[in-house]
Amino acid sequence: MIKGGPKKDLQAKHIQTILISQPKPETEKSPYFELAKKFNVKLDFYPFIRVEGLSAKEFRKQKIDIPNFTAVIFTSRNAVDHFFRICEEMKIKVSQDCKYFCITEAIALYLQKFILYRKRKVFYGADGSTKSLLEVMNKHRDNEKFLFPSSDSQRKDIEEWLKTNKCEYATATLYKTVSNDVKEILTATEYDMIVFFSPYGVKSLFENVPKFEQNGTRIGAFGPTTSAAVEEAGLRLDVKAPAPQAPSMVAALEQYLATINKK
Repeated sequence: MIKGGPKKDLQAKHIQTILISQPKPETEKSPYFELAKKFNVKLDFYPFIRVEGLSAKEFRKQKIDIPNFTAVIFTSRNAVDHFFRICEEMKIKVSQDCKYFCITEAIALYLQKFILYRKRKVFYGADGSTKSLLEVMNKHRDNEKFLFPSSDSQRKDIEEWLKTNKCEYATATLYKTVSNDVKEILTATEYDMIVFFSPYGVKSLFENVPKFEQNGTRIGAFGPTTSAAVEEAGLRLDVKAPAPQAPSMVAALEQYLATINKK
């Protein structure tokens, strides 16, 4: 059950249990398991949200003709998966000359599952930030017609940039994010900390426990939009990533636990 101690005890209370609102890592070599061992904390993994793809019939209602676009923007693996799924379902053949602009190198490399990877047509930002992606896109903005596959909560910053720079583009909703039923998870264990990775995860928390009160439960958030969602929900944000000295959530948790759980 989500209770936690009173706020005045936060600095004194050690962290013993953490709920990570993502699926459990498939490999035992995950840094999360090293973290748990190092600080003797119990980590539970349970996704607060899931992605559901739109059907081809639902997609057709958007009246977007995929072959008309010369470039595709990807900001997640989900977007990649559902873009090529829709193309397959609708028997659309994507041109070999199509260019792909990816927010990270990892997403760019993930494209190899679906296309013959060529450096001349796959681009990605230098540091994984939206800014670096837009810098790469800026060099091509006058010559391409961009398609931006996304969820029902697409990134407004990229769409605003496309609009401001008078690019030819369309935003295609290919999947949606829905809440998982996590009531039992949240009521069965008294977690000292919950870690979120998406604004939808925060939304799911309150859909499952409308009267949730933070009290002594610590909250971690990855990404600026997730951090904003935590604070907008009236919750106290205790661990924030990425940060200059903590580029990952594991690194941020390690720094926090080193302070809170110090002997």
